[in-house]
Amino acid sequence: MLVKNWMSTPVVTIAEDDSMHKAIRLMSDHSIKTLPVLKNDRLVGIVTDRDLKRASASDATSLAVYELLDIISKIKIKQVMTKDPVTVHPEYTIEEAANLLRQKRISGAPVVDDQNRPVGVITKEDLFKVLSSITGVDRRGIQFAFEVEDRPKAVMELTDIIRKYEGRVVSLYSTNEGVAEGYRHVFMRAYRVNREQLNSLKHELEEKATLLYLVDRRFFTRVVHNMN
Repeated sequence: MLVKNWMSTPVVTIAEDDSMHKAIRLMSDHSIKTLPVLKNDRLVGIVTDRDLKRASASDATSLAVYELLDIISKIKIKQVMTKDPVTVHPEYTIEEAANLLRQKRISGAPVVDDQNRPVGVITKEDLFKVLSSITGVDRRGIQFAFEVEDRPKAVMELTDIIRKYEGRVVSLYSTNEGVAEGYRHVFMRAYRVNREQLNSLKHELEEKATLLYLVDRRFFTRVVHNMN
């Protein structure tokens, strides 16, 4: 999954010589918190709502409203922007982008092409959309959570059992974070499971792995089965 398929477009930008007042208006009009800053169509910086708030607070203490408006109309973006911001290439994978945002502790980054021209923005909200898509949560079904031995065919044995009960596995992911050595946590979402035989299905699954929980989302209800 590549950034270019999930980034927010079209990208809203601002020139480095534009005013802080224009930046505030653009953010308000487009309900965004970050603006890539351009010079000759190339990225030179980034300005966030936090940058604007800091600049307003430092330059406008105890001023009247009309004086504040006059000040922010004179402050140029290049005076308050962050230079040389973290960027992402459109051919990055979503995982690479997410890891970069986490490491840098930022909520988003401009996506730039090989000529350093902004083509989009990737944000935490975009990553949440990816998570919802790959887990299939919007399409309901049943999510199964297991602790399994980290060995060949361990996961296949579980999917085979779910298929036996008419289930169709549509998402599968795993992690070894916080799990004892030699084991993994595996999460699956399945549709069309024969719920009349759900207890039998759980029994067969528990013979192959530790069933941590299952969440059944159908119609407008959500039922959690915790396994103790």
